[in-house]
Amino acid sequence: MILAQKYFKNITRGSNLLFKRLASTQATTPSYKVVVIGGGTGGLAVSSTISQVLGKSSVAIIEPSSYQPLWTFVGAGLKNFEESAKLTEELIPENADWIKNKAAKVDPENNTVVLQDGQQVKYDYLVVATGIQVNWDKIKGLPESIGKPNSNVTSIYSDNTVKSTWDLIKNFSGGNAIFTMPTYLAEDRFTKNFVRNRTKVIYNTAMAKIFSVEKYANSLNRIAKERDIQVNLKTELTEIHSEKNEAVFKDLNTGESKVYNYNLLHVVPPMGPPSFIAESKIGNAAGWVDVDQYTLQHVKYPNIFSLGDSSSAPTSKTAAAISSQSGVLKKNLLDVINGTFNPSLAAKYDGYASCPLLVGKDKLVLAEFSGYTLEPMETFPFDQSVERKSMYYLTKEIIPEIYWSRLLKGTWTGPHGVRQLLSYMP
Repeated sequence: MILAQKYFKNITRGSNLLFKRLASTQATTPSYKVVVIGGGTGGLAVSSTISQVLGKSSVAIIEPSSYQPLWTFVGAGLKNFEESAKLTEELIPENADWIKNKAAKVDPENNTVVLQDGQQVKYDYLVVATGIQVNWDKIKGLPESIGKPNSNVTSIYSDNTVKSTWDLIKNFSGGNAIFTMPTYLAEDRFTKNFVRNRTKVIYNTAMAKIFSVEKYANSLNRIAKERDIQVNLKTELTEIHSEKNEAVFKDLNTGESKVYNYNLLHVVPPMGPPSFIAESKIGNAAGWVDVDQYTLQHVKYPNIFSLGDSSSAPTSKTAAAISSQSGVLKKNLLDVINGTFNPSLAAKYDGYASCPLLVGKDKLVLAEFSGYTLEPMETFPFDQSVERKSMYYLTKEIIPEIYWSRLLKGTWTGPHGVRQLLSYMP
C-alpha cells in the first residue's frame, strides 16, 4: 500500500519517464554524453551529480529494475520491506533519462551499449555500475529448495525470501541453525526467545578468517566464543538435500565433504561479475570491469569508468565503499570530459569500505577499513571494534537516511570529512 501511494504521487513524473523511454526506442540509435549502466547505489550516486552538471538528457541510466532495496536491514529485522525499498521512478535524477532495459553487451570500440532487446545506445563516456550477479545454480539443490515450504532454507539475497528470513529466525524453535554469513543477530534472537539452550549455532564460511581485518576479526572471534557459536573456516557449501534437511559442505583444506543436518539454513549464494562484462572484453581475467584501482578509469578505454560491485577495485563490495568511490569517479570523469584530466593529479580512491557488524538487537561493531591495506580507517574517536549501542542506532536510523537523501542524490561521498573534523577535536 505504501509503495502504491508513492507511485501515484509520482504518476506525472513516471509518465514523463515513460515518454522518454518510448521516444528512445523510436530513435534509430539514441546518443548520450554519458551512459550509466546500473540504477543502483553507484549508478544513482554518479548520475545524480553528472546529470546536474551536464544538463537535461545528457545522461542516460540503463536499469531494468523497478525497485531500489536495502535488504540487509529487512533480513535482520531492523526494517520492514516497505521501509527498505523505493520505486526507481522516485530516484532517477530529474535531468537524466531512464532506459528501463538491461545491458546485454558493450562495444567499447564503437562506444555502444547493446540492450537485451537488441536496441543500441551510443555514448561518449560510459560508467559501469551494474552491481553483482547472484549465481543460485552454482550450489546444487539451492534453486529447488530456497524459500520452499518446509525446506527451512532462506536468504536475504532473494526478493522471494528476504521478507521471510526474519520470520524463520524469530520463530525458530531449536535444532541446528547453520549460516554462511555472520550469525550474531540470529543468535541474540534465539536467546531472547528462550530457545538458545536447545539450539546449535553454526557459522560455516569459505573464508580463511572470520573477518579480513585483524582488529575486527579479534572482536568477532571473542563474541563467537562467548556465545558458543561454532565457527568453521574454509568450509564451503556445495549441495543441499532439502527433502532430508541436509547440507553438504566441502573442507577447502582437505577437499573432503561433510553432511550437516539443519533445522534452519541461511545461504549467501555464490556471486560474481555480470557475464556481459567479460563478453564485452572490458573485464579482467576474473570478469570484473578492469579499472585502475585508484582512479577507477578503465585501463584500456579512457572513456569508461566503473565503481561498486562490478569494478575490479580490490576492496569490500559495500555501499560505504561506493560512497567514497563515487566522489573519486565523478571528479575524474568530469576532468576527462573537460579535457583537464591528469593521471598524476587525479583523485585517488584509498580502498575505504565499511561493514556494520550486527552482534545483537542493539549492539553493533562498525568496521571501517581500507580494503587495499586491511588497516582500520575509523571515523569516530573511540575503539570501533567494541560493540556499541550508539553504532547500532547510527546504522539503523542515520545511515539509511544518508543513503536515501544524500548518497543516491550525489551529495555524500563518504565520511572522510567527518573523520577529519573529529580528528581536530580535543
